Amino acid sequence: MKPLRVPLELTGLSKTFDSPDGPVVAVENVNARIHDGEFVCILGHSGCGKSTILSIMAGLQRATLGGVLIDGKEVTSPGADRAVVFQSPSLLPWLSARDNVALAVENSPAGSTRRTRRAVAERYLDLVGTGDAADQMPAQLSLGTQQCVSLARALSTQPRFLLLDEPFSTLDSMTRFELQDTLLQVWEIERKVVVMVTHDIDEALYLADVLILMTDGPAARVGEVLTLPFPRPRARAAVLEHPDYLTQRHRVMEFLEHHAQQSRSAA
Repeated sequence: MKPLRVPLELTGLSKTFDSPDGPVVAVENVNARIHDGEFVCILGHSGCGKSTILSIMAGLQRATLGGVLIDGKEVTSPGADRAVVFQSPSLLPWLSARDNVALAVENSPAGSTRRTRRAVAERYLDLVGTGDAADQMPAQLSLGTQQCVSLARALSTQPRFLLLDEPFSTLDSMTRFELQDTLLQVWEIERKVVVMVTHDIDEALYLADVLILMTDGPAARVGEVLTLPFPRPRARAAVLEHPDYLTQRHRVMEFLEHHAQQSRSAA
């Protein structure tokens, strides 16, 4: 079998922030290799540097040491090959859902004319199941629908890498489940490399091919990498009923609890 390419690598990534009490090491010597077509979740407790790592991948921050490589080239700034969806939808309130997406398309290869931008926007709104909201303003939309529009906006630029920073964390559980299913359906069609930050164990187990488990901060690092055995395409019931599901869940919970105890002892 031909080995999968490794387009995205974290190599010795460390990030130190200044604070009133002196330098604080957020993450230290983080290494990971992310393959073509993989859905990867970075999982850990709050404060373990998950969002910091994602921000460096996006080019929004620079690593203090080491860094992120795409096809062997260091990431030093944002780029069209990466799209980010944050916890908050961050839609422009004076634009309709369609126009929010079309604005993102403007600088992409598909954005040469107003007509094509509109068509691309409508295609991706339909893809995430919000085509009927195209003419509505963000204030008229539920938070879940706004986040779907944010996902459509990110995908419409046709990035190689989709970076998700806890995009469902502010949603109620039912809406969260629905958007997880939407994300998986879209991923099956688009097959982007997805790197998603989450602290939700069940969400990570349902969505990901690979889990990167982070130790607690400060100086958080990769503690373990798990490859999940659940086949694709996935249905929630099939994952929950898989004979390895509880074993994998217990393993992740044990890891997180062990490092939480270490952090409490150190404090």
